[in-house]
Amino acid sequence: MLDLNAKPARPLVAASVLASDFGRMADDAADALDKGADLLHVDVMDGHFVANLTMGADTIRGLRKHLPDTFLDVHLMVERPGEYIDSFADAGANHFSFHLEVCHPFHPHGPEAGVLIDRIHNAGMSAGMVINPYTSAWPVQTYLDKLDLVLVMSVIPGLGGQSFMPHVLEQARWLAQRVEPRTRVEMDGGLDPDTAPSAVAAGVDTLVAGSSVFKAKDRAAAIAALQGAIR
Repeated sequence: MLDLNAKPARPLVAASVLASDFGRMADDAADALDKGADLLHVDVMDGHFVANLTMGADTIRGLRKHLPDTFLDVHLMVERPGEYIDSFADAGANHFSFHLEVCHPFHPHGPEAGVLIDRIHNAGMSAGMVINPYTSAWPVQTYLDKLDLVLVMSVIPGLGGQSFMPHVLEQARWLAQRVEPRTRVEMDGGLDPDTAPSAVAAGVDTLVAGSSVFKAKDRAAAIAALQGAIR
């Protein structure tokens, strides 16, 4: 099982199952792992925070059943992440990331981010905070000493297959200069062998890749290219 808090010698590739064939997700995910992916990324959408509606705890449970030794990195694009902490932990999620934008004071009735982080840790998962492409990274620094991962979205969240937004590299660079060695800097959206090098140069050490892995004719080559992105 991957140790998320161990600083990697090369970029980690988190294969995003949102781009897999949902009818054979476990087989598709296993193939990506066999071809070199380091972990799986699972996008959960509630149809409110983002327009799309996707996977839930049962998806996590199914992946855990078929891939018992795989690190499951779950990204909650939902308005009320606190309602999912216990069910996702019980289903076998290793990591739980929530959006800064749903928390107080960004959302007037949102939860306190620090309380969410503590609840996630108490449930036995590592904790991550996510920012959208047009959200400042500055408020994240309040929580950096408690976070295991910070995720910078490089597309507008909600749909796969979008183009990379290069302005987010500054957010990633700012965060990478401030995190502890045990905290991963992750990026998600439009990452492929062409865009990954600039992300890694900005300090990103965990690359979420969906279409560029699952739609590739040669998955092993695509993953190796991402892992070989130059810092």
